[in-house]
Amino acid sequence: MSNLLLFNKPFNVLCQFTDDSPHATQRKTLANYISHQGFYAAGRLDRDSEGLLLLTDDGKLQHKISDPKHKLPKTYLAQVEGDVTPQAIQQLIKGVTLKDGLTRPAQAKKISPPPWLWPRTPPIRQRKEIPTSWIELTITEGKNRQVRRMTAAVGFPTLRLIRTQIGNWTIKGLASGDSMMLTNQSL
Repeated sequence: MSNLLLFNKPFNVLCQFTDDSPHATQRKTLANYISHQGFYAAGRLDRDSEGLLLLTDDGKLQHKISDPKHKLPKTYLAQVEGDVTPQAIQQLIKGVTLKDGLTRPAQAKKISPPPWLWPRTPPIRQRKEIPTSWIELTITEGKNRQVRRMTAAVGFPTLRLIRTQIGNWTIKGLASGDSMMLTNQSL
């Protein structure tokens, strides 16, 4: 029986349980939020990104979730600088050329600001003369900082990034910093 922990990772939290850096006393880790023993992250989420992180106590399930060959779709909400254009959305859908190659085609659409979204601490930097807009983006690969690099490549740098879904698992109903245990999970 595999246990899976759905965790809504806050902004500025390291995606690991310990921090050996010289700044370790100043940086929060998963240990600040998760007390369950024997759980390990199935995949990663950058410190400056928020949202769904899956943790499990089953090594095989962890491998299946994080292994790119299983191509679990991951959905993100990206608040970007500027008013995103239909042309930029089409580029994201077709795939974007990055330094490490062409991304797979993605699902992308411009959305309204999510009314259910929690405030970020600290808030994003905003410029009076430059608007922001929101994109919902679903990808099936996990290149390093991929969503941020994709939006920047089409001319709309990401200011805030929230992963909302991995496969069928979502953060729906989880406040920032909260987790929920699911038992008897498989892929």
